[in-house]
This record gives sequence, C-alpha cells and structure tokens, in this order.
Amino acid sequence: MAQSGQANPRHVTRMWPKREEELLAGGSLYWVFKGLVLARQRIVRLEEVIGEDGIRRCGIVFDPRVVRTESQPRRAFQGWRYLTPQDAPRDLSTNRAGSDDTPLPNKLAAALADIGIR
Repeated sequence: MAQSGQANPRHVTRMWPKREEELLAGGSLYWVFKGLVLARQRIVRLEEVIGEDGIRRCGIVFDPRVVRTESQPRRAFQGWRYLTPQDAPRDLSTNRAGSDDTPLPNKLAAALADIGIR
C-alpha cells in the first residue's frame, strides 16, 4: 500500500471503480491474505493519479484504521476485494479480554473457515 502526500494511506489501481458512489458512501476495501479476508479499511475518497506513462489511475484513499474481520475464504484480486454488505465478513470485536467475542487464533479461524464454519 502506498502513501499519498497526506496522512491517510492510499492504494493506486489501474482502473477507476465502477461502484464509486457506493464505495464512497461508507464502503470498505477488504484485504485478502493467503486466500482469506482478514481485515478491511474504510474508503475515504478516490483521487486521480496520472502515472509517469501518462495513464490515468485511481488512488483509493483509506481511513488509517485497519479493522480485523472474521476469516472468510475469498479469492484475491490484487490482494483485495470490494464486497457487498451481505457478502462481507463481520468485524471482530475490539473488546477481547473476558469477552465471548474473543477472536480465535488466525490459523484456527482459517482452518474452520476452510470447512465452512465461522
């Protein structure tokens, strides 16, 4: 992930998102690690980026906060995905100590997700 000239992280991609309006209305980009969605970042804005080759690209600017999600098997496309709310994994609770929402270790969560248990 690249950094823009501002404080927020940004990822530059070749194509401008077709679902721009939906993404800017609270959408997130979901990060895929070794075939599993494990985190998301809220999309703050889209910036036009002109490459050294003169080609227009899209800078997806994120909220700096990374939100861990439930493990969900998902084929990556460039390491990330846009997901509709009904297809997206739930956020993990940030209140871990003594909570029933304590997340499982990543390896265990991945193994369970592989067999369809979330």
